[in-house]
Amino acid sequence: MTRKPLTAALVLGMSLAAAANANEGMWMPTQLPELAKTLKEAGFKGNPAELADVTAPPLSAVVRVGGGTGAFVSGDGLLLTNHHVAYGVIQYNASKEHDTINEGFIAQGRADERAANPDYRVLVTVGFDKVTDDVLTDARGKTGRAYYDAVENARKRIVADCEAEGGVRCSVANMYYGTDFYRIRQLELTDIRLVYAPPRAIGNYGDEIDNFMWPRHTGDFTLLRAYVGKDGRPAPYNKDNVPYQPPAHVKMAADGPKEGDYAMLAGYPGTTYRLRTAAEFSSQIDTVLPRRVDVFQQLIDTIESVGKTNADARTRYASQLQSLKNNRKRAAGELEGLLRSDAKAQRAQDEQAMLAATDSKYKTDIDALFASLAADREVGNSEFLVTLLSSQTQLLRSALLLERLRVESLKPDAEREAGYQQRDQALIEGVLKQVQRRYDPAVEKAILTALLTRYQQLPDAQRNAHYDTLFGRTPAQLATRLDTLYAQTRLGEEAQRLSRFESARKGAAIESDPLTAVASALVAAQLDAERQSKEREGEQLRLRPSYMQALFAWRAAQGRAVYPDANSTLRISYGKVEALHPRDAVSYSPVTTVAGIVEKNTNTVPFDAPKPLLEAIAKGDFGSTADPVLKTQTVNFLTNLDTTGGNSGSPVLNARGELIGLNFDSNWESVSASWWFDPRYKRAVHVDMRYLRWLLAKVYPAPELLKEMGVPVE
Repeated sequence: MTRKPLTAALVLGMSLAAAANANEGMWMPTQLPELAKTLKEAGFKGNPAELADVTAPPLSAVVRVGGGTGAFVSGDGLLLTNHHVAYGVIQYNASKEHDTINEGFIAQGRADERAANPDYRVLVTVGFDKVTDDVLTDARGKTGRAYYDAVENARKRIVADCEAEGGVRCSVANMYYGTDFYRIRQLELTDIRLVYAPPRAIGNYGDEIDNFMWPRHTGDFTLLRAYVGKDGRPAPYNKDNVPYQPPAHVKMAADGPKEGDYAMLAGYPGTTYRLRTAAEFSSQIDTVLPRRVDVFQQLIDTIESVGKTNADARTRYASQLQSLKNNRKRAAGELEGLLRSDAKAQRAQDEQAMLAATDSKYKTDIDALFASLAADREVGNSEFLVTLLSSQTQLLRSALLLERLRVESLKPDAEREAGYQQRDQALIEGVLKQVQRRYDPAVEKAILTALLTRYQQLPDAQRNAHYDTLFGRTPAQLATRLDTLYAQTRLGEEAQRLSRFESARKGAAIESDPLTAVASALVAAQLDAERQSKEREGEQLRLRPSYMQALFAWRAAQGRAVYPDANSTLRISYGKVEALHPRDAVSYSPVTTVAGIVEKNTNTVPFDAPKPLLEAIAKGDFGSTADPVLKTQTVNFLTNLDTTGGNSGSPVLNARGELIGLNFDSNWESVSASWWFDPRYKRAVHVDMRYLRWLLAKVYPAPELLKEMGVPVE
């Protein structure tokens, strides 16, 4: 059916009808002025209108960093983010001479700041504009793949026009599942350098045992610096580059948080699914999450098994292993939380009531949407494994990138798949360059053995014949073929990868190699799967707005909040510092102190607090960073702010807009908040900036950095 998209004004009106729970919601900045009353009631002392413009202070200080968020903390491009967000940079700079992972790193002046891995990026948002009509004009009246192509072609055209002036990277964000679209312009900073990283036993104190747990005692922070060319424009690493001058930077607060204080967070949350259908909730709980836990655990065990006897491999895969552990624990926590909240039954009941109240003009589209989503679930297992074959490998990933780039480069740039256009080639080159410090043949073969053995066990209908031909149908055949491939390939050499990159980017034939031959067949299989997937995606993109119309009306009738699911665009959450009461007779204070570091310390990983830290705690010299009530040094604190993956590294601000914390985790009971918000349990975990200041002043001194950030050095 032909339908006029829901207007942003109507969506916002529905949102405001239900904004009473101030701690729920990842709000678009443009919505904040309309939430002025609730912001003021929550305790915000600034002007809400100043939060509407992502290109103006204070939000222009908040940027995307790697897979998370960060904030500029000085006018010379000094950038604060999490230790785990910058872990790849730290690992990339680790060597036998300097173990930056375990020992940490403090640059001895700017000339000593170390270059990040070539594919590391910082994105500074400089434009945010609604382009819904431009995106959907040619799509209306079409279905399936034709609808998908119309939207995709419009998106590419908008991006190309946006980037024509140079110096920016643009994207088109989908809000409310095909209802509204926004053009985002960002400076892409490529010369990022490591400035200060605490030792692993501070930045990752407690590791997986404490991950997603409270109380925490982790100094999960790192300082980077962004550089640009002498003309002020983004440029690749060059020793002659100069520090980037950001449009704004956040000021550190002189005091710290206490229970009940207003708190606000700005960041780039990755993806939430709160507006998804009941069937998608059911699939997540019954199938997707158990599968993730199982597969991620197997990959963790695989990498650790090889690493036991190979110290070099342990270093090379440290960042990847950390990510797998985090994803595995997150999936387990998400499953437990959804079951605890009975989310499947509650969402099903809510949807049934919604459908009963929905105008019949939407029901045909909604029924068709449900059918398309059911087809997606049939191929979910196969798609998950195929995705991991690329994302968890280095050489195979390189071969797949090269072959797909070659295929796409045969087309006019506007017709190429997103990710393989001319605008993407520098990032692809960066990926190919970083392989050298993150690859070990024994580990990669072990990872592939684990994943491909699972693939061999899929039902016939879920496997692609290319995989059977290339890797065999038995474990013995698989082992023989992997041994042969990795014995003969030369893609482990950077020069070999980059020479093939030069051919691929021109659409020319790639010099023969066993892995590129495999990639040629796998990319053919990939293209077959994509053709089917895009047909379904196009239908879902066309049909979901009807579901959203019904949901908006139902939420408005309930007096509940309607804010767009997170999609890696800048969002703001606000609430307060709040204690946690997760179970009967169990209560947690919202602030931890250095006493907890000593209590947990066993001198064994992951509770092996560094000797200088323990000595400084025993000395008790906390200076200006001591909490005036607790009379000791604080470490972490809790808020009820609404966060999810991607919010790692988000600055936490007080009522005056000053920096008081750095977001780095959620509590175990709220990991499921990406799907289901439960105010009883949702808490976010932050590094208290007073702990950072104390470490830089008294424990691992960096007085020049404190001066640069404008805070006392005593």
